[in-house]
Amino acid sequence: MEKTAIAQVYPRLRLFSEENFRGIRRTVRGNVGIANLERRYDDVESLTFFSTSRNATLVLFTRTNFRGNFRVFRGNVSLRDLDDIIGDNDPESLISSNRFLTLAQIRAIRSSGNLPAGFRRL
Repeated sequence: MEKTAIAQVYPRLRLFSEENFRGIRRTVRGNVGIANLERRYDDVESLTFFSTSRNATLVLFTRTNFRGNFRVFRGNVSLRDLDDIIGDNDPESLISSNRFLTLAQIRAIRSSGNLPAGFRRL
């Protein structure tokens, strides 16, 4: 019998409808930008971000379309409660990347609203 290899795509972002990783779970894989979390997934209250790369980057923005203030996480992250995670604001959009995104790159995305090549926009 021949073994089948399963290709894993990283990073793996899991979004939960309730705090503490409960409720409806949705999984998004690969380099992706979610321009409007609420419109796409209704309510996101917690999340996990996993990658085999230490350079993986998760960026949460206070406004839709990658605008407003942002908070950067590197490597694997588990966030039990997204309420007020960026100052006194909830995230409205995010970028999930398997590669290291510099602050200059993140600011360029925030200014233009455009993701780098190789990213899917949801």
